[in-house]
Amino acid sequence: MCEPRFVVAFSAGRRKGGRQFNFFQMQTKLLLPLIFLWFAGVLLPACSKTGFLDQTVTSSLNETTTFTDSSNAMSFLNGIYADAGFASDPKRFSGGNYAAGLEAGCDEAEGPNASSTNGFIQFATGTVNPSVVPDDAWRIPYFYVRAVNQLLRNLYRVPWAAAVKVQGKAEARFLRAWYYAMMLEHYGGVPLIGDTVYNATDKIDARRASFRTCVNYILSECDAAAADLPLVQVGSQWGRASKGACLALKSRVLLFAASPLFNNGGMAHGTAGLDSIVAYPDSDPNRWQLAADAARAVIASNAYHLYVDSTSKPGEKGYGFQHVFIERANNPEYIFARMMGENKYLESMWDVPSRGGSNGAYAYQEMVDAFPMSNGLPITDPASGYDPNNPYRNRDPRLDYTVIHDSTLRPVFGANQPSPVLLYMNTSVNPPVAASGDAVFKGTPTGLYIYKMMDPTLINNSLGTTTRCLPLMRYAEILLNYAEAVNEATGPTFEVYQVVQAIRERAGLRPFQLTPGLTQEDMRQLIRNERRIELAYEGFRFFDVRRWLIAAQTDNQQMHGMEVDRGATVVYKPFNVRKHNFNKAMYLWPIPLREIAKSPELLQNPLY
Repeated sequence: MCEPRFVVAFSAGRRKGGRQFNFFQMQTKLLLPLIFLWFAGVLLPACSKTGFLDQTVTSSLNETTTFTDSSNAMSFLNGIYADAGFASDPKRFSGGNYAAGLEAGCDEAEGPNASSTNGFIQFATGTVNPSVVPDDAWRIPYFYVRAVNQLLRNLYRVPWAAAVKVQGKAEARFLRAWYYAMMLEHYGGVPLIGDTVYNATDKIDARRASFRTCVNYILSECDAAAADLPLVQVGSQWGRASKGACLALKSRVLLFAASPLFNNGGMAHGTAGLDSIVAYPDSDPNRWQLAADAARAVIASNAYHLYVDSTSKPGEKGYGFQHVFIERANNPEYIFARMMGENKYLESMWDVPSRGGSNGAYAYQEMVDAFPMSNGLPITDPASGYDPNNPYRNRDPRLDYTVIHDSTLRPVFGANQPSPVLLYMNTSVNPPVAASGDAVFKGTPTGLYIYKMMDPTLINNSLGTTTRCLPLMRYAEILLNYAEAVNEATGPTFEVYQVVQAIRERAGLRPFQLTPGLTQEDMRQLIRNERRIELAYEGFRFFDVRRWLIAAQTDNQQMHGMEVDRGATVVYKPFNVRKHNFNKAMYLWPIPLREIAKSPELLQNPLY
């Protein structure tokens, strides 16, 4: 096996039917048209013009005409990729004209409409329950699990070349494991249906498999798929499942499996039967070593590396951290991505109103405060050099690439010189006068906007698009998975230091080296904060604070925004935005009540 590289010298560059389990019990005649209509109406407008998703799609197909035609069968397989990114989608909890994802259900961001009844409000306010919880995390994965099983059942008659058939089967098995992994992190153990394609008249055993069984099943599917997939996909195949994606999914699942939430019975500790469904009933420290080994396998493949760009904009430290998200051409850091064609997807939601953004989520001041100074020290450290009267000066470069704050410099359309975005409210004038429609209490309820993954040169209400894809698994996650698992298994070893320092060096921190002699607890807190800021707004924070069993603190507090008074002197004034509420049941999602009602043997998650 090749030795892993840790240094940063890497690169210069839906559906319902049947009396039980309606999510997978649809009739074949219903499923096929839905797959194709969904693919044609939703996926194709957002997919690559030259990549593997660019397929001709027909409708009114049945099982025979689908799987006896090579093009139709490939379109069916491609359609299973359609919602691979729904769990981290910033429009996940869409409702009316408002949209937000998991970032608005935790301590990352305020949702776009305080008076709405969307899913993100339910999680922010602690009002989620089985009667109102969004059913997407249950319904969508089972929809695609059934689609995979349907493809596998008919694969014998698909007129693909032998090699294509082998790879197509492997891709489908990876996708099935991917959708099960989504359910695992939401619910714990779920019913496993194997390769069966159920019809509406079938009697189905709806009992949930144990957490251990679900983990082992996902890992076995990843191993089977990896055996028949290339390590990476290139050219027009980039974006398809690969061996690297299988290894990365194993890393993610094993990290979750080792975490406190899923050990020692989890939230069902002491409840016989349920404790083995929502978690391992025991606690085994060796699970951290298994997670470390899985992450190391990805690293040792030498197939991926952190995207570093120190030449395009030499004066902007850590520019690679911003540019990686708009780099399309076989992105060396992306292991699995939500494929998209030319788009303004994020700019249309997260950008300031004067540039055409609207109805997205808004960053909290707590996220801003999580970023250290450029010397790597937290702003609470007296030696950091933090100045509350100049709070954005000499900060971790990732802050300016992640959050739009007062006086963030943005390129002016049609000009080469940047211009600041003024978000202040001038409270020295009576009545107060906002700087513009982008200002606090006008364009943003927090005085901040999300900037992560946006193209800085793109304006939503003007010409231009980006070829950006959204990351689902990237190499930075794997490095952080490795660092966390090794630190929990054996403490802050030399390799843990190497991994974390590699991420901080790419980010532009100077010095990027960590303080020698950190304790295991010191390193634990540092790694957790690195995950918070490196992976911000990518769908991780919501689940990280749960698996660490700290959501009762992070998601149960008053959240803040920032107002700026530009009177005789400039004064930065934090203000209350929303009190988040969290109860112990919310460590796992409730299974939708209608599913429990249809299948009494389907046990509900604890405390609901």
